[in-house]
Amino acid sequence: MHWSCPFRMIGTVSRSTQPLDCPCKPLMQKIPANNWRMTLKMIRRIWILTLFVTLLSGCGAFASVPPPVLLPPITETLTPESTPAPSPTETPLPTLTSTPLPKAERVLIVSFDGLRPDAVYAANMVNVLGLMQNGAFTLSAQTIMPSLTLPAHVSMLVGTCPAKHIVRWNEYVPQNGFALGTDIFDLAQTAGMRTVMVVGKEKLRQVTEPASTDFFEFVDKTDKIKDTTTVERLAISQIQQGFDLMFVHFPDGDLAGHENGWMSRQQLQAYTRDDVLFGMLLQALYINGMSDNTMVIVTSDHGGHDTTHGTDLPEDMTIPWIISGPGIVPGQLSTQVNIMDTAATAAFVLGLPLPLEWDGAPVFEAFGMPVDLYRKSGCLY
Repeated sequence: MHWSCPFRMIGTVSRSTQPLDCPCKPLMQKIPANNWRMTLKMIRRIWILTLFVTLLSGCGAFASVPPPVLLPPITETLTPESTPAPSPTETPLPTLTSTPLPKAERVLIVSFDGLRPDAVYAANMVNVLGLMQNGAFTLSAQTIMPSLTLPAHVSMLVGTCPAKHIVRWNEYVPQNGFALGTDIFDLAQTAGMRTVMVVGKEKLRQVTEPASTDFFEFVDKTDKIKDTTTVERLAISQIQQGFDLMFVHFPDGDLAGHENGWMSRQQLQAYTRDDVLFGMLLQALYINGMSDNTMVIVTSDHGGHDTTHGTDLPEDMTIPWIISGPGIVPGQLSTQVNIMDTAATAAFVLGLPLPLEWDGAPVFEAFGMPVDLYRKSGCLY
């Protein structure tokens, strides 16, 4: 008897000689002999049907068809003709307002020679402390190198570093001439303002040319007629005559420091006396009706240590800087103030142009204006 293996499709073979690996053999051995032909036909039909279904599935005939997606109906919202479409609203541009200049009519600059910030409290300088309370101030302002009287005062009033004004000597040397550059007195004179300098040391004459000051006088320990030529008497006389820009210099604290040492009892007493004289200037402004429209700047040229100064030690370099008057916002300043900023701030108050070569800048923070982030950090010696 011959038959064909439906799975192997290897032709007709004898049942007794069916290969051992044929998958039909175990099945055929269990089927009775009289039914095996019918069973074989059924197996072939099942195999053909399975093959047919497999081919159709590979061709995607029975792939499921996704149901149709129903889109929502498109409706148009109609605006009634009686309701006009709103017109676009324009955003108004901000109105630019310029910051008004300070309303001071004059500037008084006062320098306490050799005054360290800690001496203000130690000497109980009540008038200076009162100015601090009503004005803007910093106790960490910086002077220039060399921290000496003449070069520092030149930077204070000329607005530049020593490399530009070239004054590095500290004695009165007439043959050296005057500081280079346009100083605050030059600007004020050009604008037709009255300028005054009352100082305690003759060498400060070399800060600016005589033509730049309407009045200049110095007082030092060699004067014989002290009662009529003291700094405060000369200054009060000029206040009474009227001024636009005045510089007053008190030398006694520096002289006492060189003789007895910085922060010594004698030096602190000298600053206490100078503070009383400064109070007399403030009183003269009040008596003459000038208090409300005068800007007062109080500062120093340098500090000191032991019996000397001139180095870059913090004791020599750190100075107080105080401003009080109309338009000033009271409080401690965060701005790093340099000694050259004094001239620039005075020029700003008086409405004078700032020369491009100046290294100083107005202390805008004192007037409630934004801090200048591009301020110069000081002098490169």
